[in-house]
Amino acid sequence: MALSELDRKLIARCLAREPESWEDFVDRFMGLVTHVINHSAQTRSIRLSGDDREDLAGEVFFSIVDHDFAVLRNFRSESSLATYLTVITRRIVVHELLKNKSPIRLADGAEHHAVNGNEAVQRISNRDEVERLLGELEGTEAQVVRMFHLEGKSYQEISHSVGMPENSVGPTLSRAREKMRHAGSDSL
Repeated sequence: MALSELDRKLIARCLAREPESWEDFVDRFMGLVTHVINHSAQTRSIRLSGDDREDLAGEVFFSIVDHDFAVLRNFRSESSLATYLTVITRRIVVHELLKNKSPIRLADGAEHHAVNGNEAVQRISNRDEVERLLGELEGTEAQVVRMFHLEGKSYQEISHSVGMPENSVGPTLSRAREKMRHAGSDSL
């Protein structure tokens, strides 16, 4: 299927940074991204919480806008935009689902804010190391990591405490974890 005129215009609007173009893009493709996330997790027998889905969707959309919309700039119109985004989304999601060195694994059917035996161990596997690595972060990132990993707060509680949208908490945690991973590997 070829690129539709609607999608061609939507890409052009996003690249030109026209008002509301990004919101229109997200509205148009959120269902597709969510479907790919669910399907990718299901085929790997991984159960996702709502927060996990939001994190993964945030990673996908962040990847699309990263480097001045590089994903959209690299689109060659050789397929439909939906097909292209399905491939991009699947790659990102599978990469995130299969990460072995992530400080916290995706929930195994439990919500992030439910702190029980294994969840508590995942959140605080090495409190001293987390405290040391928190020194590598600044401001809101450090605050969000501390509240989630050390205090066991939910995304909603963090959102209210730091004054950021709830759907920004997951991507903030992901970026902070990546910085902490790099800082941790530098000290080895």
